[in-house]
Parts: sequence; structure tokens; C-alpha cells
Amino acid sequence: MGKVETYKAIVRKIVDDVGMIGARPDSPIQTQIIQDDPKGHYLLFSNGWRGDNRVYGCYLHIDVKEDGKVWLQHDGTDLIIGEMLLEAGVEKTDLVLGFHAPFVRADTGFAVA
Repeated sequence: MGKVETYKAIVRKIVDDVGMIGARPDSPIQTQIIQDDPKGHYLLFSNGWRGDNRVYGCYLHIDVKEDGKVWLQHDGTDLIIGEMLLEAGVEKTDLVLGFHAPFVRADTGFAVA
């Protein structure tokens, strides 16, 4: 298995695991796990109603690019997904913290792009 496929498998597992943490079948707020494996897009969405308030939005977004870079686009969890990716085997030099501007990424030790 090549690096891209390995990284996709790591990301799939993390997204599935995190998506199951708060999932309750009786909850009016659904956690939707969205995975586009061929294109390397992985997202977690909240979707539903809490009383009169609509709850909708992405709280985790990770892309695995064909060049082998893993882009952590958004982490709205309290789990420190970047650390989970590193612990699961993503190399620090392959992990792009996409939620930081490029000039900030240059000083992190992570991939810039």
C-alpha cells in the first residue's frame, strides 16, 4: 500500500472513530460522516435541531492530496486531531495545518503545503 492509500486509511479510521464518539440514535442532532475516498475528502457534520435552533455545520475536515500531504482543514473538536494523525502514522512533514495561513505554517515544523 502506498503512502496516499495508507494516509487515507488512517484518516478514515480517525473520522469514523471521532464521528461515533457523540453519535446517539435518539439525539435530534445527527453526526454525519462524509467520506469521498477517491478524491480524498473526509468530513464530520452536525445536522439537526435543538429546540428552535438549527444546528448545522462542519466540525472536522481533512483532505488527503495525491502528493501525499494530509491537510487538516478544520478541527472543531476538543480532541487535537493533528496529534491523533501523527500518533497514527502521518509524518509531521506530510501534515499541513490548513487552518493556519501559509506564513504561519512556515514556523510550525509541519508541512507548509
